[in-house]
Amino acid sequence: MHTKESNLKLVVVGLLLGILMSAMDNTIVASAMGTIVSDLGGLDKIVWVTSAYMVMVMAGTPIFGKLSDMYGRKRFFMFGLIVFLIGSALCGTATSITQLSIYRAIQGIGGGALMPIAFTIVFDIYPPEKRGKLTGLFGAVFGISSVLGPLLGAYITDYVGWQWVFYINLPLGIIALFLIATSYKESISHAKQRIDWGGAFTLVGAIICLMFALELGGNQYAWDSSVILGLFAGFAVLLLAFILIERVAAEPVISFAMFSKRLFATSSVTALFYGSAFIVATIYIPIFVQGVFGGSATNSGLILMPMMIGTVVGSQTGGLLTTKTSFRNIMILSAVCFVAGVYSLSTLSPDTSRLMLNLFMALTGFGVGFSFSVLSMAAIHNFDMRQRGSATSTSTFMRSLGMTLGITIFGIIQRNNFTSSISEAFGGSEQSAAFGDPRAALTPEARAKIPPEILEKISSALSSSIAHTFMWALIPAVLGLVFVLLMPKDRLTIPSKTAQASEGKR
Repeated sequence: MHTKESNLKLVVVGLLLGILMSAMDNTIVASAMGTIVSDLGGLDKIVWVTSAYMVMVMAGTPIFGKLSDMYGRKRFFMFGLIVFLIGSALCGTATSITQLSIYRAIQGIGGGALMPIAFTIVFDIYPPEKRGKLTGLFGAVFGISSVLGPLLGAYITDYVGWQWVFYINLPLGIIALFLIATSYKESISHAKQRIDWGGAFTLVGAIICLMFALELGGNQYAWDSSVILGLFAGFAVLLLAFILIERVAAEPVISFAMFSKRLFATSSVTALFYGSAFIVATIYIPIFVQGVFGGSATNSGLILMPMMIGTVVGSQTGGLLTTKTSFRNIMILSAVCFVAGVYSLSTLSPDTSRLMLNLFMALTGFGVGFSFSVLSMAAIHNFDMRQRGSATSTSTFMRSLGMTLGITIFGIIQRNNFTSSISEAFGGSEQSAAFGDPRAALTPEARAKIPPEILEKISSALSSSIAHTFMWALIPAVLGLVFVLLMPKDRLTIPSKTAQASEGKR
């Protein structure tokens, strides 16, 4: 099944570096976003920098999961790394928000292979009793990358230049590529299957139509304009086509049969709701800190740290508890903390102290941390080796779908609320036009030039719009709790030595 122990350690280091990069990418960019926007302009297109990456991750995830089941994990993990590195190099050369969004999409294609295949390789090479600890470690790296990302992103942005938040991936990626290429010798038992390209294209097309409709509606175009109605119609038609194709496809991109297993279905839907609520915190807390408290990107990077430390602790705790109690029991603790954390963030105001913000974030991070290790183990629990790639990638896809919809929908809520608060505060005067761009409030140099009474109005509008957005984010957080309660009481089982031996031979 696998080679010497020393090689396994190097494989794990290579996989961890891959996860570190793809996970760190979102948080590094989040902490640099204020500076990128003040440099490149295009605040109205800010969501596309993250959305473009997420859409392509989503597109790639189920396809790469299926391909890795068919032709082997190693080649597609390495392919994902190479594409991710090319995208990273291009991002550093971007001269506009639109260009940056396109390069982020290329990065996302590679990112779609890294996370699900890394988790699947761990399940392939380690027996069940070691998986809990390792999945906890992977989840913790996800959390550490989220701590390191904001700090590194903020430091680089302030002292080197935001372009280097992308270039930093290059040395890490090359090391990961070398370790996987030289140390991972995988078994050749992979089933030949057909790729469901029809399902893949209709699914991605449907998501893109929906996102463009939500993003452009009420902004560039009226909600009842032919463009927006056409995009919604395109979404409906493509979604219907996707469902019909998946029902008859020999090897569907997303297997509806997998959803007939209750543990898989509930853990995947929980991942969707967790993703959509958590992404709001990673994007809007740095903007809140820069725009409301005032300060450089370094401050906003540091301020995310309590949330990310909470994530690491939650992930490690969740991974270790999987051998002690059911997935459901662990996730109930997670969901209660997560809902409480999101609710506390909805009370943010310019008067909120740093200490309280830190506590709110630590609670939110702790709650969501469990999901990184526990939900991925729960999703894969009832499947054999030939289905693990698909099971992991479908679960990851659901989380990515939640994050993508979360960015888009909550982005609209925050923008609309901010715009109406600004016009209310300035009574539609010319001051509103001059200072109504929150980008002006995001850099310390710009803040120094704005009269205090004007700055206070902008900060107050930004603060209330972000708190309002967190209030809406409570909906998916509570729905996550509901689906956790619907999980069956399955728990990690340690098979006998003979069962393990037959698993290894397959």
